[in-house]
Amino acid sequence: MALISCSGPKEPPVVSKVKKEAFGSTASGQPIDIYTLRNAAGFEARIMSYGGIVVSLKTPDRNGQFADVTLGFDSVTGYTGTHPYFGALVGRYGNRIANGTFQINQVSYILAKNNGVNALHGGERGFDKRVWAVQEVTSSPDPAIELTYVSGDGEEGYPGNLTTTVRYTVTPANELRIEYNATTDRDTVLNLTNHAYFNLKGSGDILKHEMQIAADRFTPIDDGLIPTGELKAVKGTPFDFTAAKAIGKDINANDEQIKRGKGYDHNFVLNQEPGKVGLAARVREPETGRVMEVHTDQPGVQFYSGNFLDGSIKGKGGAVYEQRAGFCLETQHFPDSPNKPDFPTTLLKPGETFKSTTVYKFSAEK
Repeated sequence: MALISCSGPKEPPVVSKVKKEAFGSTASGQPIDIYTLRNAAGFEARIMSYGGIVVSLKTPDRNGQFADVTLGFDSVTGYTGTHPYFGALVGRYGNRIANGTFQINQVSYILAKNNGVNALHGGERGFDKRVWAVQEVTSSPDPAIELTYVSGDGEEGYPGNLTTTVRYTVTPANELRIEYNATTDRDTVLNLTNHAYFNLKGSGDILKHEMQIAADRFTPIDDGLIPTGELKAVKGTPFDFTAAKAIGKDINANDEQIKRGKGYDHNFVLNQEPGKVGLAARVREPETGRVMEVHTDQPGVQFYSGNFLDGSIKGKGGAVYEQRAGFCLETQHFPDSPNKPDFPTTLLKPGETFKSTTVYKFSAEK
């Protein structure tokens, strides 16, 4: 007699789109994993649990030749040592807060002063130096991972228990999509970003890269690289990237702001409506034809031209990272917003959810 199964059809097995590998450990022995996300065309991102760091991004040039277009290291030891935030998730507060202090509801909060007299990128041990919990997003049609970190009340001086999740997705359109999400149990300030350094040629300097930024204004800085509070028109200044031009064209201009930043290290006020994802910047490398577009719903983007790289860091394949070996386009709220009431607010309250999306899209022109 035949046996009849009543269990119904079996669910198809879940096929992993993400490769997970051990990548070392922290000095205290915490294991660190690295995750490879690759689409059918071979576009690939490698991301590790330490700092949520984008370790590499491989994308083709006009001839179909792949290269890693990010700066960084071949092994975990470089990342756990001192480095300029290569590829890292930055928080709680990306960029600078003047004098390492701010107020919420007339209460002052004191932060570590890790950049002269100012606080920078979340403090002495910000999100870039934490091991995040990571899981593959099996419900996503594309390769995706979700990273979670719970920052305790008072960590690095910031108030509130803050839960942050960041989802990285590689899409069929050769995009690295980054989705940020955060909640808190006390009023706090928040400015999350990714600090990848790009070189679309793969090596050398970035001075011939052609940059376009969708911003009619920028925020001038003082001698400590803190915004003055002014929103200044880019027209007639070295900061006019409304039409594409080589990064190196005006980088040594006789301009007070250029001199203060030793090049570009400034926040640009994006033209599109905050909260809606729009094109923030486009970069083209003429020799390889590689193009990178940055789309975001944030009000600003920090364009940093690698001014403080000085040849002291040996990176991937033994490459020496000289000045301007890479550039950053960090989507963000404005620096020092907690102390600038006229800037878009970075205040996050209990019951609210911070959500933001940034997309780095890669292509190649013939």
